[in-house]
Amino acid sequence: MTGPSERTDADIVPIGELSEPLETTDGRVPGERGRQTRQRLLSAIVELLSTTSWRSVKVTDIARRARTSPATFYQYFANVEEAIRVLAEGMVDQADRLSELVGGDWSPEASWATAVTVTEGFLSYWEDNRAVFRVVDLATEEGDAQLRGVRVRALNAVTIALAQVISQASPSRSGPPGTGTASPAGADPMAVAGTLVAMFASVAAHRYGFEFWGIRTRNLIDTQARLLHWAVTGRPGPADSGVDPAPRPRTGPVLGGGVAGHRGTPPPI
Repeated sequence: MTGPSERTDADIVPIGELSEPLETTDGRVPGERGRQTRQRLLSAIVELLSTTSWRSVKVTDIARRARTSPATFYQYFANVEEAIRVLAEGMVDQADRLSELVGGDWSPEASWATAVTVTEGFLSYWEDNRAVFRVVDLATEEGDAQLRGVRVRALNAVTIALAQVISQASPSRSGPPGTGTASPAGADPMAVAGTLVAMFASVAAHRYGFEFWGIRTRNLIDTQARLLHWAVTGRPGPADSGVDPAPRPRTGPVLGGGVAGHRGTPPPI
């Protein structure tokens, strides 16, 4: 089983370079050098958001990390909030690529590999955007309708794609007239898909908390892939998929785990 970090540069989409029209604040279209500068600014924001509250990120900090000036920043963005919205919109475009993975081959011969690919793809998608997702989630809790809409659009694209796959690939089951096929996880494909996507998002967001308690990422991927595979096909995953056994419940960090070197209060799960 491959991990979410085992990707090539071709798999990584440049931050904020996807859907929005690329122009400066005064309406000019930047050349290649300007595009590179803009990309450095966006990358600098992501780096800062990984360690700093988004409300504490200043234009001067961004410019310094991007090796440019505040005046240059204002050539591309009106303020920090606008730059964060650009990053958030980039997540929507990346979600479209994730939807393509969901629409893969769910035939009996290939369905398990597809389930693993989708699960790893979602975790990679979240890792690529972890810092921005954290800001979006916080802003959503505070009532920011625009960023809440971005989050909904990002996850809704994957949910709809998965619901379509469930409708087409699930085994026939008896039910009320007009229900057609149904997943073993439920008769409403959108409800099943929404539940699975919520699971993916929650596990990805709390990945390092799980690792602190000794639950390895490859085991999380295996478990989620099994749930996805069963919900789509009605069939169990393979008996042996190469994950680490866990013979008894664990109530604390495991020595030698992925983050055994951490000290202090454990992160929440």
